[in-house]
Amino acid sequence: MSTAPGAQRAVGDRRAVIAWMLYDFANSAFVAVIPATVYSKYYALAVVGNERGEGDFWWGLSVTTSMAFVALSAPPMGAIADHTGQRKRFMFLLTWISVAATALMATVGPGDVLWGWVLAVVGTVGFESAIVYYNAYLPDLSVQGRQGRLSAYGFAVGYLGSAVALGAALPFALRGSYAGAFLSAAALFGVFSVPAFLWLPADRPGALSVREAIGVGFVQTRASLRRILALPDLRRFLLAYLFFEDGINTVVYFSSVFAGHTLGFSTTEVILLYFVVQLTALAGAWIWGRPTDLRGPKFVVTCTLVQWCVVVVAAYFVQTKMQFFVLAVLAGTGLGAVQAASRTFMATLIPPGHEAEMFGFYALCGKTAAIFGPMVFGLASLLSGGNQRIAIVAIGLFFVAGLVLLRGVRAGGPTHVAPHAGRGGG
Repeated sequence: MSTAPGAQRAVGDRRAVIAWMLYDFANSAFVAVIPATVYSKYYALAVVGNERGEGDFWWGLSVTTSMAFVALSAPPMGAIADHTGQRKRFMFLLTWISVAATALMATVGPGDVLWGWVLAVVGTVGFESAIVYYNAYLPDLSVQGRQGRLSAYGFAVGYLGSAVALGAALPFALRGSYAGAFLSAAALFGVFSVPAFLWLPADRPGALSVREAIGVGFVQTRASLRRILALPDLRRFLLAYLFFEDGINTVVYFSSVFAGHTLGFSTTEVILLYFVVQLTALAGAWIWGRPTDLRGPKFVVTCTLVQWCVVVVAAYFVQTKMQFFVLAVLAGTGLGAVQAASRTFMATLIPPGHEAEMFGFYALCGKTAAIFGPMVFGLASLLSGGNQRIAIVAIGLFFVAGLVLLRGVRAGGPTHVAPHAGRGGG
C-alpha cells in the first residue's frame, strides 16, 4: 500500500510503534482529567452553577463549539498535511496548544464562566485536531492483518495513561486543589508526547508549499467528499460512525456531571469512578483486539453498540452509587472495544495515499456528531428542569441509529482479507 506524500512507512519499526502508543498514553491525561472527570464537573457545578441545568448548557456549548471547529477544519487540514508532508509538525503544534490551555485552566475560579469556556474550547480543539494526524500513522505502522491489534493496544495504553493521570490528580482533588489537578494533566500530556515527536516517521518535503496546499486542500476536500459518496461501504460506515460516536462522546463528556448532579458523587468519587472505567476499557480494548482482526471490526462494533444501548437504558433506572459503579464497568469494556475497532474499520477503507485526509473526514463525522449530542443532552436537561435521566435516554437513540446504519455496510470483515476502499466499494 502506498503512503501519503511526505510520510514514511515504518512497518516493523518497534521504536516508532512504542512512540505512537505512548502518545495515546499522553493525550489520555487530557481526556481523563478535563472532559471526563475534574474540569467538566468543576466547571458545570462550581464555576457556572447547575441548579436548573445552566452548567449542563454551558459545558455542552463548549463541547459543541470545539467539535464544530474540528469538524469543519479536519478534512482540509488533513489534505494540507498530505500535500506538504508536515503531518508531525501540525500534530506537535496542536498538541502544545492543548497542553497550554490545560495548564491555564488552573486560573479558572467560580464565576469565570467565559474564561473557563474559552480554555475548554481551545484545549479540546487542540487535542481533537492532533488526533487526526495521530490516527493517520496507523496504516504506516501496522502489518497487514494486525491493524486491529495495533489499534486496540494503542487504546489500551491510552486507558493506562488515563489511570495514571487520575492517580496524579486524586491527591489534589482530595484537598480541593483543582488547579494542581489541571497542572498535573498538562505535565503528563506534554512529557509523554515527546517520544512521538522524536521517533515517529519524519516529515518529508511535500509536493506543495503550505500556501499552495491550502488552496489545493480545500479543493481536494470537495473531491474527496465525492470519492466517499462513490464508495458505498465507506459512505455507510462514516454515516453510522457519525451517529454512534455522537452517543459515545456525549456519555464521556457528561458522565461526571451526571454522577455529580443526579447521584451526588463527590469529585473524589468521580475520579475513582473514571479510574474503574479506564481499567475496564483497557481490558475491553485488549480482549477485543484479536477478534477485531479474526472476526472483523464490523462484528466487534456491532456487539459493543448493543452493549451501549443496554448501558444508557440502565442509567435511567440507576438509584445508588454502587449501581452506577457496576454500570461503569459495563460501559468501560464497551468503550475500549468500540473505539479501537472503529479506527481499524476506517483504516481498512482508506484509499492508499490519503491517510491524513481521510482520517480528517473520520474526525469530521465524529466531531460533527459531537456537535449535536452534547447540545441535545444540555437542552434536554435545561428544558426538563435539570432532569438528566431524560437527557441520557435521549442520547441512547444515537446508538440505535448507528446500529441500523451499520447493518448496510458490507465491508468490515477479518483484516487480513478485508477489501480496500481504494480497490472498489461494496
